[in-house]
Amino acid sequence: MNIVTRILAVSAAFAMAAPASADGINGLRGTIGAKPQYVLISFDNAGSNALWDRAHNLAQRSNAKFTYFLSCVFLIDHADRKSYQAPGKSPGRSNIGFATSKEDIAKRLDNIWRARNEGHEVASHACGHFDGKSWTKAEWESELVTYRKVLSGAWAKYGSSPEPDDWKKFVAKEIRGFRAPYLSESPALLAALKDQDFTFDGSGVSKGPALPLHAGGLYQFGLPTIAEGPQNRPVIAMDYNMFVRHSGGFERTDHMGEFENRAYEAFKGAFEREYQSKRIPFQIGLHFTLMNGDAYWRALERFTAEVCTKSDVRCTTYSDYLKETGGVEAAAAPDPTQPQTGGGI
Repeated sequence: MNIVTRILAVSAAFAMAAPASADGINGLRGTIGAKPQYVLISFDNAGSNALWDRAHNLAQRSNAKFTYFLSCVFLIDHADRKSYQAPGKSPGRSNIGFATSKEDIAKRLDNIWRARNEGHEVASHACGHFDGKSWTKAEWESELVTYRKVLSGAWAKYGSSPEPDDWKKFVAKEIRGFRAPYLSESPALLAALKDQDFTFDGSGVSKGPALPLHAGGLYQFGLPTIAEGPQNRPVIAMDYNMFVRHSGGFERTDHMGEFENRAYEAFKGAFEREYQSKRIPFQIGLHFTLMNGDAYWRALERFTAEVCTKSDVRCTTYSDYLKETGGVEAAAAPDPTQPQTGGGI
């Protein structure tokens, strides 16, 4: 069973979060009405080595930096799967499987390290891709600690070359972003992220592009809803959501060109609205999974090649965006007891 089939078995509620204010002290300096236009492109799961190479090639030809939300099960060999136990699950369970071989992991480690050294960001997508909306803070902390433990030991266990000197430092200090599977954010998760020294969470959803909120030391980003299709209905700027919109979550490769064009037009239209006005950062999320052929990857490749080469556009990572713009405390962050999430995978 492939990842999309597994994920379609899980229902996720869709709720659009209120947009962050684009005025006053509710956002970040240097992002409104001034150059550059930021574009934040991310990939969830980050498993397929073929798609690591495809993303690398796209970055090289478009002057873009990406954020990869890596699932740690792709650094665990299937034979070693029982070494991982998610909260409330039996050992060896994962919604997205495990790595297919030690050689598969070794190649992935090389891809991760190459991406890091080229200025891309590696962030956390937890491990087994479970919906943690009902997990306690302690259960989330267990998953986050497991994540770092798996990554820290992966090179020594599976690497095809000597472990880089800075590998463990990279795992301990540089992985500071998180996106929840299914965009299933909760107060318990946010509290765990803060205590585990994460800098940002990318699990939210916003009504249109929105500035990140800042509360208690954690920046909270929301993937935007954007106008899509003949009727310009809102959809989360993520491949899976377009996959469900376009074909009900079933492969329709006979319509691949149509779906590619619709996704490209949606991405480009949302970008242009910000580029020509307030220049609020525009976010797009894809997966290391091809849907409707490779319609959404092809749409992203067209979009990225066109906009990321502009002199006043910065296609960069979440962490570099925060570093370059500088943050101020949000005046009014959402009530943490009323999370607004959902809709992705």
